[in-house]
Amino acid sequence: MSTALGAAAEPGVEAALELLAGRPLVLLTGAGMSTDSGIPDYRGPGSPNRTPMTYQEFVSGPQAKQRYWARSHLGWGRMKHADPNPGHHACARLDPTLLITQNVDGLHEAAGSRALVALHGRIADVVCLSCRATSPRSALQARLEELNPGFSTRYADVAANPDGDVDLDDPSTWAGFIVPACETCGGVLKPDVVFFGENVPKPRVERCYAAVEALADSGGALLVAGSSLTVMSGFRFVRHAAKAGTPVVIVNRGATRGDELATYKVDAGCSEFLGALASLQPQDSPAGR
Repeated sequence: MSTALGAAAEPGVEAALELLAGRPLVLLTGAGMSTDSGIPDYRGPGSPNRTPMTYQEFVSGPQAKQRYWARSHLGWGRMKHADPNPGHHACARLDPTLLITQNVDGLHEAAGSRALVALHGRIADVVCLSCRATSPRSALQARLEELNPGFSTRYADVAANPDGDVDLDDPSTWAGFIVPACETCGGVLKPDVVFFGENVPKPRVERCYAAVEALADSGGALLVAGSSLTVMSGFRFVRHAAKAGTPVVIVNRGATRGDELATYKVDAGCSEFLGALASLQPQDSPAGR
């Protein structure tokens, strides 16, 4: 079997592609999926240690909210310009029974993926913690820019993080940052994403479990792309599939928490592997059914 990965592909790539081709698939993607779009990942080779703000810290007081929104204001200004990469487009062509993404960047949606669960939400949405009204992040971005003129220009060179913020740790840089309240009720605004310390909404989890369980009856497989599976919110689906005897293929640069459960572990780029798989998928494949 000849693939787009070429002759340099590591042992196991061809076997993994052969196992997956033509089967119903559930895809689980992580931050490594978006590195080719210019968004850094959390735990890939060479990635610095990062400690995202927890929900408990976010609601602890006004200073924490200033710190979060100052950093996020800069990060969102960059993330919103990211485009889907060839890996995202390959996922859309594969059209799996369900695509579960741990990413909040919205790039799978932009690439045209249909059956999709954004497990941790979308950074493009904002929710009020009091009245639960949701609104577009673009509207809040305009308010932040108006209330904090020149801020984004002043810190234009600060390094970006994968969850939509930047490395801006000196309190003097964000101490005077003005954070607006909800226009409906005056409550606290938060990005509509799952912070560390929060639970993924139950309906999302149930939909993902149902799709993974259906693989056992349909002869399908679970494909993980670009995730170290360090966080239980995604790793639990790998454990569930493996327990049911469903084949699991993990494609990731570096070791993952699920390697011992994988039928095949492939150390390769997501775009290359997914592109190769999409090129093998028959037109009448059951993968999208």
